[in-house]
Amino acid sequence: MDGAAQGRRWRTAAAAVVLAALVAGATAQGCSPEPQAPALSAELNQFRDNYGTKIIQIQLSNTSSAPVTVFNAEVSSALFPAGTRWANEPQGTEVPPGQTKSLPATLPAPSCSISGTDDEAGTSAGAGPADITVSVRAGSTTSEVKLLAADPFGVLARNHSELCLAQYAGQIARINLAPELKVAADGRTAVVRLQVTPHGARKGTPDALTIERIEGTTLLAEVPDSPWPRDVRVVAGGDPEEFRLHIRPARCDPHAVAEDKVGTLLPVRLSVGGRRGTLKVAAGVALKGRIYEFASAACGAH
Repeated sequence: MDGAAQGRRWRTAAAAVVLAALVAGATAQGCSPEPQAPALSAELNQFRDNYGTKIIQIQLSNTSSAPVTVFNAEVSSALFPAGTRWANEPQGTEVPPGQTKSLPATLPAPSCSISGTDDEAGTSAGAGPADITVSVRAGSTTSEVKLLAADPFGVLARNHSELCLAQYAGQIARINLAPELKVAADGRTAVVRLQVTPHGARKGTPDALTIERIEGTTLLAEVPDSPWPRDVRVVAGGDPEEFRLHIRPARCDPHAVAEDKVGTLLPVRLSVGGRRGTLKVAAGVALKGRIYEFASAACGAH
């Protein structure tokens, strides 16, 4: 090889070394990989003492080896198009490694134009995940993370079903429990009053509903010789009605009252506007206390 050829080969090799050094420098200074998002998983749930309310739980689990701080979390679902949001800014809440935090969020008004037949549709609809956007800080980096949240108990679908049923029924009548409780002389049974007050008929809304049956709760049951009403038709613009429900304790174990969460939510099975489902009629604070007192005393009398 002549001297000129050797010179060209040397210059080519030197240029390659310089290029490699420049690329390495650029990677180190400005082309480093994006920081990894914190390892989070999400699930939706609802505590039993929030049944009858619109509060659900966004449960975030930290599967990484370092703590993360969550500032807000928002659930996106076609069932609740306004979005369901938890926020605790500016301080946020820390999720330690290997732990789960439950973040309460209030459901907005549902989109009741989505087709469904309540209980049956709600069960199947709950199988799909929901989209969640989380604002989170890991170390010194704050970012937005998009997650798919499992909904194994159909929380969104069940609440959508119940809220839409309540919305439809509320267009026809107000259904509530009177605050008084009348206890029988022997203390073993009592009477609560279910009040149904129809509203005036309105164009574009259902004109009637049917109370198919009233179901017992974990705390209260029907008195066998005084059955609760069935197949009651309520017409918009009709007269108010009141139904006397004779009740007895459904159970008398020591934990019946002490651990009760849903025993004073009366399930009213009804159909309205092509929907069928259960309207949970809650006892007010005063009636709730009286029911607990009655159940405890009635069980003690056995």
